[in-house]
Amino acid sequence: MIRSTLFATTALVAALALATAYAQAPPAGGQPPPQNMQGDVPTGPQGGPPPSGPRPYGEQPNNAANAGTPCPVIFVTGIDVLRAPHNGRDIVVAHGLVTSSEWRNPVLIPITEGRPVDGVLDLLLQAQAPAKPGPLGAFVEVDAVLPLGHGHPYKAVRVRSASNSLTLKQLPGHAEVKKLKNDCGKCIGKHFVAKGESPPANVPAGDILREEDLLWQVRVIKPRDGIHSYTLDPNRLTLVLAEDGRIVDAAWD
Repeated sequence: MIRSTLFATTALVAALALATAYAQAPPAGGQPPPQNMQGDVPTGPQGGPPPSGPRPYGEQPNNAANAGTPCPVIFVTGIDVLRAPHNGRDIVVAHGLVTSSEWRNPVLIPITEGRPVDGVLDLLLQAQAPAKPGPLGAFVEVDAVLPLGHGHPYKAVRVRSASNSLTLKQLPGHAEVKKLKNDCGKCIGKHFVAKGESPPANVPAGDILREEDLLWQVRVIKPRDGIHSYTLDPNRLTLVLAEDGRIVDAAWD
């Protein structure tokens, strides 16, 4: 696992600095709230919701920066909610994983609209995904920060990714998941064992890759399989198998 340039410590310090900035420079009277806030409730980033669905191979985003399509990160690993001591304002810091350093600009997108009945603020951790398939490698850690309005109505915070969700039930506080068993960074050459199947005899345990240890979407292509769809999904792991079940090729596509 690789740490991105946005370190967790930096994110926490930035969150507290952001809370201070909010306290010292409130919006001027008569001005509307920021576009990602309606009163005390966040409504999403400027620019509106991300486009839905996977992007066909070879299709490029329609923007000058060619930054890639916004997609959920592959995994959420932790949540911190920090409360500024001088004004009581809460800042959400979410921690997650992406499949390579080609992902850019992680952000938290509010799914919740208005005041939730259960008091849970539901968020999606997403980033700008690569515009083309990527090779295997160690996951990269990313962080995103979202300030909450003063006196917000939330009792808990839930952050979702493409593969899991994590809920922090006490604010302020911290929640995290257990370390992943396998990011498949060194999967090629290993024998793939599907769920419910037994590993082949005389194959060392270190040369076995069990599907149950992969906590995200997996597409397995065997020698006699066709390919139903040729669209890019940056959070899908494609494994190409040989006749004996060994992984001979793989990519995030």
